[in-house]
Amino acid sequence: MEETFNITAEMLKVKGACASGMRDFLKEFPREQYPDGADYQEVLNRCAEHERPNYAEWLLNEFGAANTTLSVDKINTNGYVFFAGRIEARGDIRCKAIVAGREIEAGRDIEAGCGIEAGWGIKSGWGIKSGRDIKAGESIEAGCGIEAGESIEAGCGIEAGWGIKAGEGIKAGCGIKADCGIKAGWCIKAGCGIEAGEGIEAGCGIKAGCGIKAGEDFGVYAGLAVRLSYKSRDAKITAKEKPANIICGEWVPFDD
Repeated sequence: MEETFNITAEMLKVKGACASGMRDFLKEFPREQYPDGADYQEVLNRCAEHERPNYAEWLLNEFGAANTTLSVDKINTNGYVFFAGRIEARGDIRCKAIVAGREIEAGRDIEAGCGIEAGWGIKSGWGIKSGRDIKAGESIEAGCGIEAGESIEAGCGIEAGWGIKAGEGIKAGCGIKADCGIKAGWCIKAGCGIEAGEGIEAGCGIKAGCGIKAGEDFGVYAGLAVRLSYKSRDAKITAKEKPANIICGEWVPFDD
């Protein structure tokens, strides 16, 4: 959509909003005060104010992104940030959680205790860190490291000037590249190649549509968190060609 717009109770009903969501919307935006509905961004702001990330994510999924930009020097709050369009900060972004319909971009760090999610890309001049997930519809890029307590997922590529680390899985529609190491508690999957300046370590399997390359004198490790009886099933390293430095795991040729 080209710009933000008003949301009405009738629109929410057509979209299949739950009863509690309808109730809360009408409480915040009563018909007598908002006969034409409430501004999309204002509804998202109220979701942030009342700490309802489930409502905000549902709204963004149903109504999509707006062609709007929030441009600030920095964001520093203990609360949530939900924005329908693009968020750009010249300095740091630090908050409880942040969700944007389009891009999230910061000149320095992006850090959230709960989660970072963008409908389009996420880009940081310094690091990106989340206590939970980091998700982007397009690419995730950081001048320094990328770290998530849970998963890291991008529709396109993931690239970091330092290392990439996730407590759970790392998944990219294109390639994954880090100047230092890449480490995941679960699987690492890339539609194209996986390349690291140091080691590549996964609790389960590693799969790339192209090649897998660790740094010189570093290894590729798969299945570090897998039971011995499941090694043959879950500790596979799948790529076009066999990586030269497999330390743990079994190579399986990529099948187109």
